[in-house]
Amino acid sequence: MIRGQAPHALLLVGPAGIGKTTLARDLAAGLLCTADVADRPCGVCRACRLVAAGHHPDVHRIGPDGPGRQVVIGGSGAKVRGVRDLLSELSLLPVEGGARVAIIESASRMNDDAQAALLKTLEEPPAGVTLILCADTEETLLPTIRSRCARLRLGPVGVREIETILADGGFAEPPSAGRLARIADGRPGVAIAWARDPEALQVRDELARVLLDLLRARPGERLSTVRTAAGAAARLATVADRPADDTGVGPAPAATAARGRGAGRANAKAAATAQADPAAAAVPDPDAAESATAVDPETDEATTSTRTPAAERRRAAEALLALWTDVARDLALVSRGLSGSVRELGLLDDTTAAAASIDPATLGPFLDRLGRAGVLIAGNVAPELVLDDLALAWPQAQRAAA
Repeated sequence: MIRGQAPHALLLVGPAGIGKTTLARDLAAGLLCTADVADRPCGVCRACRLVAAGHHPDVHRIGPDGPGRQVVIGGSGAKVRGVRDLLSELSLLPVEGGARVAIIESASRMNDDAQAALLKTLEEPPAGVTLILCADTEETLLPTIRSRCARLRLGPVGVREIETILADGGFAEPPSAGRLARIADGRPGVAIAWARDPEALQVRDELARVLLDLLRARPGERLSTVRTAAGAAARLATVADRPADDTGVGPAPAATAARGRGAGRANAKAAATAQADPAAAAVPDPDAAESATAVDPETDEATTSTRTPAAERRRAAEALLALWTDVARDLALVSRGLSGSVRELGLLDDTTAAAASIDPATLGPFLDRLGRAGVLIAGNVAPELVLDDLALAWPQAQRAAA
């Protein structure tokens, strides 16, 4: 694309953290590079340095914003920057006199109005403009959007390659890089995010052990524990929300990361109190916080607390589902004698002991159930109800005979 003619619209499709935005930025640098480009942008000219810093005046980027983490239509008077703002910028002449590149991050989160506003520009873009849409999935995009874009799918990156990325970038030492590469599931951006947040990684370890302990728990304990785990998992969601590069568009994680910092199994209940509410399934506005009034039994005075917005609860539930899937997958691998393929080698002894106590035939159906749970949460089903169902369906460890 750099050597020849880039398409006017390109759709990059692949899982979050796979490198879509990195590739889009690399392509933008190649199209704007002032050196004699053969295969890659030079990385040293003024244009390349501006693109790398996120300050090139002819590279325009938008991404999801606001409580619902959507790419919105935006425009005059809107509080959130959206597609109309991007189109207004593209209607102007280039500042540097060359090509222009528009990057829409998380394009799969464009709402219907935003997609409709983008259609005409995709069909007849301004001269010299390349639009790059980065989407985790293309199913949420209108067929008319997809048909107007050249499509490029990005697959998972190998463990060794991710280790090299982490080591070369100075994100992690070799032992840690190997572990991060395994749990990243082929997504370099996710590995980098974990490397930058070791405290969240500690929370992940504690929650994984909680899920293994849950195999031996009774139904009542399972229901209470999974709510606690969902609250602590909000800390993991901040890692998923964080862009792999510091110049990316997206929610700043600092405020959210402060909640639950350093949380482990010992203080998971405290984190859950602030993050999860068993009655929250009845919130009518899926993205709004709700106030709840309670009476202090010692003072008989009414106190008001604010429930976590449903959008945050969904993100926390999705983070817990991702971890639960890894734990169930490792159990299934160990039960089939494939211990070398598990993602979390540090928990191999615990996983092996747990796998020996359950029926291996129950793990396949449960993994299917986890997949359906993700679809339900994405479809706006109350995450608390979905997690309760999973807690009760989680295989039961067989108790040793007396």
